[in-house]
Amino acid sequence: MSQEAEREQSDRKKYEFRKVIEDLKNYEGSGTQLVTIYVPEDRQVSDVVAHVTQEHSEAANIKSKQTRTNVQDALTSIKDRLRYYDTYPPENGMVLFSGAVDSGGGQTEMVTNVLESPPQPVESFRYHCDSDFLTEPLEEMLADKGLYGLVVLDRREANVGWLKGKRIEPVKSASSLVPGKQRKGGQSAQRFARLRLEAIDNFYQEVAGMANDLFVPKRHELDGILVGGPSPTKDEFLDGDYLHHEIQDNVIGKFDVAYTDESGLKDLVDNAEDALADAEVMKDKQVMEEFFEELNAGELATYGFEQTRENLVMGSVDRLLISEDLRKDVISYACTECGNTDREVLDRRKSTPEHTCSACGAEVEATDEDREDAIDHLIEIAEQRGTETKFISTDFEKGEQLYNAFGGFAGLLRYNTGV
Repeated sequence: MSQEAEREQSDRKKYEFRKVIEDLKNYEGSGTQLVTIYVPEDRQVSDVVAHVTQEHSEAANIKSKQTRTNVQDALTSIKDRLRYYDTYPPENGMVLFSGAVDSGGGQTEMVTNVLESPPQPVESFRYHCDSDFLTEPLEEMLADKGLYGLVVLDRREANVGWLKGKRIEPVKSASSLVPGKQRKGGQSAQRFARLRLEAIDNFYQEVAGMANDLFVPKRHELDGILVGGPSPTKDEFLDGDYLHHEIQDNVIGKFDVAYTDESGLKDLVDNAEDALADAEVMKDKQVMEEFFEELNAGELATYGFEQTRENLVMGSVDRLLISEDLRKDVISYACTECGNTDREVLDRRKSTPEHTCSACGAEVEATDEDREDAIDHLIEIAEQRGTETKFISTDFEKGEQLYNAFGGFAGLLRYNTGV
């Protein structure tokens, strides 16, 4: 499998996991009755069954009859699911969730879900029973990979932060007390120059202290450090050996940046494109630049759910672009009067609305079977047509525009279809 195909498969899997995690986080139980079990791949299923059986026995001591019944029912459901597995769990392990969740009106419903082969290995066995499902370890597994330290500075201010996968995180900032080049009062030129150099040196030490405090504890996880600012400031800072030696050795590039506030961190990432050629954020930026070029001057761009879907069906889409923050369903309304099919895209949390056929005006009803995840709907067509799918981050300007201005759906075409 090619590297791009592996990334596409990984992005699709992450999307599926995020959907499930978001649903699990919305569930609440009345009392400690929602059970979560993390199982590493080297833990025998028989051991897990024995543990669940023991917990079921101990749950008999719970004073509240309702909580006792719900916990035991959840454990029974998990035990039933474990029967489908052989000696060991799937690769990377699995996570089991089960419990009676609030369904409104004082009612509850039993929910059971098994997430197999998470993006990273489950490190240790963990049994958790609470009013919420334990999803934090899974969310950490889904965090974007790639960790870069960012420093932007001039002689007035500095900002330090992270590039985590596709996400830029400002963390610390500082303002300097370096005087301007013009002397004040009756100071001699030599004394003023000496004081100014001392102030610059003190400021560089302060900036290095911020960077060292932030980066040194993560030095074994860092993929590199980027330093930005005007010349000669960034050169003086790096040449002066202000940074901790392990951090200094990890600097992979210095770049001219006009601004040194938080926006300067974004400029630094943009200007470091070559150094970050393998970083996920740059891959997203490049494909969105291509999309906007085609949108403004070419003919090989499409956007919006219906237009993108139509081009997908025709086989004209080379790359399907989907915002990774998108959570939409598509409802297909099939009119029994005239045979027309309409589609409507809406937030997945909203209920199915009433619909009037666009062709004949008849009232059309839709059931849950007529409703599906909009992304799954498009990806299924894309896979049938040999179209590559790319999930685009919203952590940069053009990624935000894909989500806000184009509805989260777009495509780069193989040829112009006029759609």
